[in-house]
Amino acid sequence: MIASDYVLELCNVFYSGQVENGSCVQRMIGNIKTGVILKDVSMVVHSGEVLAVLGSKGSGKKALLDVISRRAQGSIRGQIHLNNHPMSMCLFQQRCAYVTHKCDFIPGLTVEQTFYYTPTRLSGYLKKAKVKQIMADLVLSQVSSKCVEDLTKSEYRRLMIGIQLIKEPVVLLLDEPTWDLDPLNTYLIVSILSNAAKKYGTAIILTMEKPRSDVFPFLERVLYLCLGDVVYTGGTRQMLEYFNEIGFPCPQLENPLMYYLCLSTVDRRSRERFVESNHQIAALVEKFKIEGGMFRKGSGVITPNHNMDHGMHGNKVTLLYGRPGQCITGWTIYTRLVTASLSFRKAGLRQAFLRLFLLPLYFFFLWIFYNEMKTWQHTFISRSGLILNCLSAAYFCGIVNTVLMYPTYRTRYYQETQEGLYGGTLFLLTYNLVSLPFSFISTILATLIIFPLLGDFENPLDYVCFTLVLWACYTFTEQQTMAILMIVKDNVKAAIFSIYITVVCLTLSSGILRSIKGLQDWLYYLTYATQTRYAAAFLNRKVFTRPSLSQMLPFDPQHNCTNIYETSLLHGGSNHFCRYTNGQSFLTERYSRDPTDVIFSGILEEDLNIGVTCAFALGMIIFNLFLYLIPLPSFVKAKFRE
Repeated sequence: MIASDYVLELCNVFYSGQVENGSCVQRMIGNIKTGVILKDVSMVVHSGEVLAVLGSKGSGKKALLDVISRRAQGSIRGQIHLNNHPMSMCLFQQRCAYVTHKCDFIPGLTVEQTFYYTPTRLSGYLKKAKVKQIMADLVLSQVSSKCVEDLTKSEYRRLMIGIQLIKEPVVLLLDEPTWDLDPLNTYLIVSILSNAAKKYGTAIILTMEKPRSDVFPFLERVLYLCLGDVVYTGGTRQMLEYFNEIGFPCPQLENPLMYYLCLSTVDRRSRERFVESNHQIAALVEKFKIEGGMFRKGSGVITPNHNMDHGMHGNKVTLLYGRPGQCITGWTIYTRLVTASLSFRKAGLRQAFLRLFLLPLYFFFLWIFYNEMKTWQHTFISRSGLILNCLSAAYFCGIVNTVLMYPTYRTRYYQETQEGLYGGTLFLLTYNLVSLPFSFISTILATLIIFPLLGDFENPLDYVCFTLVLWACYTFTEQQTMAILMIVKDNVKAAIFSIYITVVCLTLSSGILRSIKGLQDWLYYLTYATQTRYAAAFLNRKVFTRPSLSQMLPFDPQHNCTNIYETSLLHGGSNHFCRYTNGQSFLTERYSRDPTDVIFSGILEEDLNIGVTCAFALGMIIFNLFLYLIPLPSFVKAKFRE
């Protein structure tokens, strides 16, 4: 690939968009202050060149990258062409790449695994060879077995760059790649980018706020922006000639990049300096529009094949490459999730513990508190409380695990979907294929601990049904929290909201904290729409209709209630101890709303309850698959890109 194969050109680009943050309501109704962010921006960059976009904060550097990448939300006028092909979202996703200011990788993976498990067009031996080559070019080979969460800032930035280079882009955009790095690592990254541009024939556009003099030799082109206006764009070496001609020579021993950046920045130290610098910059902008045409197309490096008439490049190369198939992409994402979850490193062990052992550990503590429970009437409330704790454990462990693990994968999904690699349905399918087996195994282990207190293993089907109900509860709140996390970035807020919904359902629908019998009619009918009603009804029937609880039981060792009538007479027609003769009478009090109700073929019907409980979980999974197909508002997606 030769350096003149690709030409990216912007011609008279204007961009108007949001200029200040607003509340969620303001964004939803579109009542956000907007303004002109980029004004008549024109520039050219060729393959093998590095162009630095320089300007102070608020000058429009990031907006320019967003406009080129077609991620900007607002009004765009002007022309953006890649080899005379209009730049579209599809074209950018297929042949270009964008390294944002911040990028989240999956914890538990090494550097090499992070490269290998990135969906690309390459596979097998070709991909392994490319990964090794990129790691060598980015000086990452010596940390290839290091976890991504243990990398230094410089190593992490180089990994971010490498993940995009492995996709073989013809244009690479980078937003502040040297931000918050020391001078040595700043020099290292810019030099690596310059070498990569020439080696792979990539046109690189990066933004910088405080360029150092030692990076000057690596920049073929520079673009100075001030409040959206172009002060200068063209070759870095011609820049010195241009500013010298218009009366602004760079003093000796000064950093030319920083000197002209200060010249292109509004001075806000005083009102007089603000007005003076503003007029000076306006004059520089107008002067460049008149006299800067020849410098705009000039370059610091002229290659033998360099042809300034870049229209000749329109049909020279194929711009649209094929994408990896959905099956290959899905398998790559799935293996990435499994590898991260089963890693023997700190992050992997943490995920394995949360997925497999959090719920059994919770149930073990329940067993410690309840293992001395005897078969007496006064333990009916304790058994009911144990059922509530089992349901709560399944629900809340589902929420906690999702809040602690899912956001990282979600953020990575939002970042990769911007690159057009895959959609929300494929992401959720692969995530569920990993999460559901883990949660099922965890529920089996947890039920083994607690089931002897509530049932017995003489009928294995009871144990299976008990496990299935708890698993469905776990899955339901897991999916519920994932749906909330689709639009809520803050993990704590999402957890609070999901827990609040679950607590309300447990309080109203379980028949434990508040009996179904005492609910108002509208609340009673509302419980039909909650999974808790059916799960709690199934577990209550299974527990309280056991043979050991089907006969008349004493209240405790001191109060024998075998003859309930005699006991009632001794207390003047009432009995303070023998309230429930057996488990069936306890269920009748909790669930019967009318003396004629046949609760065991109605609200406590086993097959109906277990079927509806599982249907809720399955329905929530399907609902999420469709939910992640719905286009989100731009302000929601923007929260997860960075």
